[in-house]
Amino acid sequence: MTTYHLTTPLSDEDILKLKAGDEVLLSGTIYMARDAAHKRFVDTLDRGEPLPVDIKGSILFYGGPGPTKPGHVIGVVAPTSAYRMDPYTPRLFEYGVKGAIGKGNRGEFIRQACKDHTAVCFSAVGGISATLFSCIKSRELVAYEDLKTEAVQRLEIEDFPLIVTNDAHGVDMYEQEVEKYRQQLAQKAL
Repeated sequence: MTTYHLTTPLSDEDILKLKAGDEVLLSGTIYMARDAAHKRFVDTLDRGEPLPVDIKGSILFYGGPGPTKPGHVIGVVAPTSAYRMDPYTPRLFEYGVKGAIGKGNRGEFIRQACKDHTAVCFSAVGGISATLFSCIKSRELVAYEDLKTEAVQRLEIEDFPLIVTNDAHGVDMYEQEVEKYRQQLAQKAL
């Protein structure tokens, strides 16, 4: 496992050096969007229309903010379960999105989409919302205001802590770790 300090936009070279299980402290611009915004993105692309915000080359964060307290940039944010965006992710990677941040494992077709489009999936560990919140330096609502907490927001982040869960080589950290523990248990049984 290696730790990388990376800044968006990520190049294909950046993405190809990442391996499942690596830690990344990510800085730069990302876009926070959840289920409803993803569906609108894909529906818009399928109609051949331009998206309301340019997300090509970007990283999407599957999260939502809590209420913003006075003096803060954003309310506490938490990653949502990544599998909820699985129906939309391959199409968005095909469009040019370079990565996604959520929590939890993804489907086999997401691993293939990462390989096919040189993209990467990260996990932001659930339960560290206060840490994630402190890494967000600014935010701007940029699309789908009617979706309220699911509206698309541009975030400027600094050292946002992430783990590579699906790399561009088709490796899944969750699958890798489960197999490792199966082998350890099998050895104990001998």
